[in-house]
Amino acid sequence: MLVRYFAAARAAAGVEEEHYGLPEGTSLDALIEAILAVERAEPPAGTPPLARIIPRSSFLRNEVAVRDRLAALGAEDVVDVLPPFAGG
Repeated sequence: MLVRYFAAARAAAGVEEEHYGLPEGTSLDALIEAILAVERAEPPAGTPPLARIIPRSSFLRNEVAVRDRLAALGAEDVVDVLPPFAGG
């Protein structure tokens, strides 16, 4: 699975994207657990840690919104992490 981070999630993760070798059928919740298990550097000043951003984020799987966090993911899926955005 390829995970792509946007905005504050990218800053907190310290990378734009990363791959996870999770098996076919892994749930979004399990992927989130794997993301949060990665040891990361301290985010830039003013950026909350990823553990605070993820629960408020929206997720896309292959550019389609995922609302069911127990839904099975495919090993080749692309998951986007979209934190809440401010502005208009």
